[in-house]
Amino acid sequence: MALYLIGNGPMQTTAAFAVVTTAAVIKTMLQVKMGATNVGRIREWGISFDGSAAATPGKVELIETDVAATVTASAAADITKYDADALLNGDPTTSLFAVGTTSTGYTATAEGSITAVRNLAGPQLIAPTNQFIQQFPLGAEPIINLAKFARIRVTFASAINAYCYMIVSV
Repeated sequence: MALYLIGNGPMQTTAAFAVVTTAAVIKTMLQVKMGATNVGRIREWGISFDGSAAATPGKVELIETDVAATVTASAAADITKYDADALLNGDPTTSLFAVGTTSTGYTATAEGSITAVRNLAGPQLIAPTNQFIQQFPLGAEPIINLAKFARIRVTFASAINAYCYMIVSV
């Protein structure tokens, strides 16, 4: 299985990876949708914040839903081929990952009308000066089902900058 690293922003080039601002309401920071014939396994996910003072923790969750958020679409260059198998697979957006404003992308501008979710990991309360990383044991990775969306969502009392990512095997 090939591994892919997907972050909540465009691939960095001559500048550092861009941070994304959270909000005082629930906000999807990263959304991943698999291609039409693939399921994905989340091998690892993480999030970090650039707060300079301890404050009320934010709510962070990794979920799957059947409703898309409206996001900034990821491009092929934004999906890092993480291992040798991925390097051999060619463009990951041709069949492995669906990309678009209602597919794989980051920084949601609309959450959609969600009526049900499936938790892919336990929800976390994380301070704005902290970070969280979770790796899943082989054989116990959460699955991103066909036609579903894996999302990292956050809610903070006030806006804070964040990086987040998922490492997905296909």
